[in-house]
Amino acid sequence: MAVLALKVLDKNDKTICVSSGEDFVSLVCTAEYKEGDRIVLETSEKNIHVFLQVDDALGASFCYVTDNVSYYVPFGEKRICLSPKVFSGNRHYLYARVAREDEIYSYRNLALNVCDQHGETNCYPHAFANVETRGESVFAAKNAIDGVCENRSHGEWPYESWGINMQDDAEMTVDFGRDVEVDKVVLFTRSDFPHDNWWECVTLCFSDGTSMKWKLEKSQLAHVLKFAPKKIRWIKLCELIKADDPSPFPALSQIEVYGKDCLAED
Repeated sequence: MAVLALKVLDKNDKTICVSSGEDFVSLVCTAEYKEGDRIVLETSEKNIHVFLQVDDALGASFCYVTDNVSYYVPFGEKRICLSPKVFSGNRHYLYARVAREDEIYSYRNLALNVCDQHGETNCYPHAFANVETRGESVFAAKNAIDGVCENRSHGEWPYESWGINMQDDAEMTVDFGRDVEVDKVVLFTRSDFPHDNWWECVTLCFSDGTSMKWKLEKSQLAHVLKFAPKKIRWIKLCELIKADDPSPFPALSQIEVYGKDCLAED
């Protein structure tokens, strides 16, 4: 049994509100967020699976938490990759719940995490890349695992994506934080044609040392690749080959990685 605590702290680490409970905690924050505020999840046990909701308009994610988590409430440019409803007003419902065993070992999209943040984190899955266009939030790697598959435009939510700044050596990694078993990858490449280019071929590299080349087409539909189950800790999208098209702007709207957690004895 894990003791969970949720807190909202201001920029000076002063507690705005707090709640705690065993295996489940909920918190209603009746303050309007200010720049510098952060949401903290503290847990008595590390390396556990939890459902975490940092905002009711954002929804909950099934996360693997390796230590206490700090989520910084975004403002200004950092907020435009999210729905304008998120973190707005003066009434917010947050919660965290320890996952049941049947939930942990269920087949699902292991890459999905609406709580992912730029930079280091103790909350997985986590997406990061060697380049993000102009460092803008609407082109951050985390946008590719936020569950928004809309890919017919680019820019502010719901058209956020991972942008590669026209770099041929661009690569993005999804780190699961623990061993998982996967057998399917789905890509929604950005399809704001004719503004966008597209990738004719990409490579998937896995933490087990294997890789797969994957030929793609010009399409706004999902690209689906199935393969024999692989036990991995991370997956990398790399060796991105652009099509022969006048546009220099290929991008990724969403990546989904399907599988389940490995059993403890695996």
